[in-house]
Amino acid sequence: MRILIAEDDPVCLHELEVVLSEWGYTPQVCRDGLDAWEILSGQDAPRLAVLDWMMPGMEGPEVCRRIRAAEKGRHTQILLLTVRGEKRDIVAGIEAGADDYVTKPFDHTELRARLTAAVRNLEVHEELLRAQIRIRREASTDPLTGLSNRTSILETLAQALARSSREKSPVGVAVIDLDHFKSVNDSLGHLAGDEALREVVRRMQGNLRPYDHLGRYGGDEFLLVVEGMDLAGVTAMADRLRQAVS
Repeated sequence: MRILIAEDDPVCLHELEVVLSEWGYTPQVCRDGLDAWEILSGQDAPRLAVLDWMMPGMEGPEVCRRIRAAEKGRHTQILLLTVRGEKRDIVAGIEAGADDYVTKPFDHTELRARLTAAVRNLEVHEELLRAQIRIRREASTDPLTGLSNRTSILETLAQALARSSREKSPVGVAVIDLDHFKSVNDSLGHLAGDEALREVVRRMQGNLRPYDHLGRYGGDEFLLVVEGMDLAGVTAMADRLRQAVS
């Protein structure tokens, strides 16, 4: 795992770089708080950082505050290095956004233990994010076809209509209904009916663009929302879908 070390003391910086490499981390170093902020706010920033409290350009707590203010879902574990051992200083560092701290001169065993805990916290955070994404996806997805469910496709339609009103652009909408679908379930069973629905969806999706919106509106009904397309265009698209399913 990559880890940022921000430390202006060359002796301490070298020591950190050596021990972290020995413990299997990939150190990325800088000696200035502004550089640390630039690195941690970048697209491919390390997820773990050891920041000295007192640095030129920007002190460690200020870097923490900026990182926390800029975070959107993605979390960075930050450990502050400080010679300040007073409780009020430690509280100030944590309130600024640090996850943990180590006082200098640091004990190697303690530092390693705190980094191990930081990695574990990152893993837990990532698992929570994956769970949230999975829950959101399940809440908006029809489990049989994988399309947007009724609630989700109606939200998509409402958003498209709002954009259409603002931008004075057309929105194409089509309601798609499968004829005689009940007879498939009655004669062949619901498993066959489910497979027929999935095949219908596969054929329709094969004739749509990535930015067209198709959702399951009801049992055998679907709703198509196409932004920027007038009546003639959406009519032609609906007919292509009809032929693909036929």
